[in-house]
Amino acid sequence: MFDLFGIRESRKAGLPPGTPLHVGERKVGKVMLRAMSYDKDTFREREGVSVSEAVTELERPETTWVDVVGIHDEAVLSEIGESQGLHPLTVEDIMNTNQRPKVEEYDGLLFIVMHMLYIPEKGGKIVREQVSLVLMKGKVISFQEQDGDVFEKVRDRIRRGAGRIRSVGTDYLAYALIDAMVDAYFLVLEHIGDRLEELEDEVLLGQKREILGELHDMRRRIIELRRSVWPFREVIHRLVESPPDLISEDTVVYLRDVFDHTVRVVEMVEGVRDVLSSILDLHLSLVSNRMNEIMKVLTIIATIFIPLTFVAGVYGMNFAHMPELGWKYGYPAALALMLTMFVMMVRWFRKKGWF
Repeated sequence: MFDLFGIRESRKAGLPPGTPLHVGERKVGKVMLRAMSYDKDTFREREGVSVSEAVTELERPETTWVDVVGIHDEAVLSEIGESQGLHPLTVEDIMNTNQRPKVEEYDGLLFIVMHMLYIPEKGGKIVREQVSLVLMKGKVISFQEQDGDVFEKVRDRIRRGAGRIRSVGTDYLAYALIDAMVDAYFLVLEHIGDRLEELEDEVLLGQKREILGELHDMRRRIIELRRSVWPFREVIHRLVESPPDLISEDTVVYLRDVFDHTVRVVEMVEGVRDVLSSILDLHLSLVSNRMNEIMKVLTIIATIFIPLTFVAGVYGMNFAHMPELGWKYGYPAALALMLTMFVMMVRWFRKKGWF
C-alpha cells in the first residue's frame, strides 16, 4: 500500500533536518546485513554480519557490496552512516520510504534512490519497496526494506565469476543492480498484461460480479507503477547525460542501454494504462447495456399491463348500474378483450423491433 499524500511524513514535523527517523511500514523484525567482497581472482561472502563486521568488510581492498535489509533501526543506520561519512540528510532519506526516485552526488559519493517492484516466487501480490544505493570508490552499500529482492541473479554472477562483473569496478556493480530492477519491471508489466487479458474476457462473458473492484485495484497498482518508473527514467537519464566521476565511460555505455529499457517500460506502462481504461469503459458500457435491456423489458411489460389494468379497473368499480355487470357473458368478454389487447400490443412491439 502506497501513501498517496505522504501523511506519514507528519512524524517528522518539528524535527531538525537530518534526524534519522524511519517513515513508512516496518517490514522486518531485525536489520540483517550481508557482505560480498571480490576481485577477479577471489570471492568472499558473509551472511548475517554485525555492523562492525560490515564496516571491516567495506575497508577491504577488493570490491565490496554490503546489503542492508531493514531500514527501521535508527541506531544501526546512523552507525553505518557515521562509519562511511554519509551526510545526515542521506541517512534521513534512506529511512524515509516516501522518497521519489532520485540521484544525488556528494564529494566521493553517489546516492541513488529507486523503487523495486517484483512478484514473489511463491506468487501473490506485487511487492513494492524502496531501495537506496550508496556508491563509493571500491564499495557499494544497498539499503532495502525487507528480505527478498531481484538481485539474486547478480549475486549468482558474482559467485560464479560469470561475465565481466568481477573484473570491473563498483560502478558496474551499481549498474547491474539498477539493471536488475528495471528488468523486474518488465516481468511485473507482463504479469499485469496477462491478468488484464483475463479480465477483459471475464468482462465480455460477464463471469464475475465483483470485477469492478479488481479493476480499480489494478488501476491503483498501475498508478503506483507509473509513479515509480517516470522518475526512475529521469535518474538514469541524468546518470547517462551527466555521469558522475564515480561512473566510468565504459559503464555509461551500459547505462544507456538501461535508459532505453526504462523508456520501453514507460511506454508499456502507458499502454497498460490505456488498456485498463478501455476495459473499465467496456465493463461500464456492458453493465449499462444490460441495465437498459432489463429496463426495456420491464417497460414493455408495464406498458402491456396498463390497458389491461384499465379494463380490470373499470369493471372492478362497484356501481349499481353497470350494464355489463349483469350480462351473462360479461366476464369472458372482458377476458377476451384483455387477451386481444395483449396480443395486439405484443405484435406491434415486435413489428417495431423493440423486442
